[in-house]
Amino acid sequence: MAKVLLINGSPRKNGNTFTALSEVAHVLNEQGIETEIAWIGNKAIRGCIACGSCKTKGNGQCVFNDDVCNEMIRKMNNVDGLVVGSPTYYGTPNGSVLSLIHRMLFAGADVENKPAAAVVVCRRGGASAAFQTLQMPFQMKNMPIVTSQYWNIVYGRDEGQAALDTEGMQTMRTLGNNMAWMLKSLKRDEGPEREQWQPMNYIR
Repeated sequence: MAKVLLINGSPRKNGNTFTALSEVAHVLNEQGIETEIAWIGNKAIRGCIACGSCKTKGNGQCVFNDDVCNEMIRKMNNVDGLVVGSPTYYGTPNGSVLSLIHRMLFAGADVENKPAAAVVVCRRGGASAAFQTLQMPFQMKNMPIVTSQYWNIVYGRDEGQAALDTEGMQTMRTLGNNMAWMLKSLKRDEGPEREQWQPMNYIR
């Protein structure tokens, strides 16, 4: 059975981000796909300090083990797809979840060819910028992006209000169905052959 990890990037465990992700998870479950909604908590998550130690002695994990990053890496390594949800703060995702994603992907979480999607929640504005920001790392790691009928945005301020956004909830259900379809259609071990990376710096 396929499994999808849904990361709740809100400091509020049962807030509107959880409501949106739960709608996606419900549809995935109906399609026979196992899900886990993992909350990042409300304690500090350190940002990447570009030390590179994860590449030399981290064995696929971040050398800093004082927050949820390595736990999330272990979870990611054992699932087939990823959905990351975040509230919108000043037109950007929650800084904690963004730091988490940066470290997970840089440290070497097993993500290549695993379908991914971003979900954002906002009171009024800034959601499209937050959505783009949260989704961009997936594109750099060869993760197929799961689409929906609209950008994956849900509106709501107070806890539970997201459920009143009928179009937003429908967008979440469409996302869940599209994720299920993609997981059933793709064979991850038969992904495209990759060229060796040829990095180029513009300042020499």
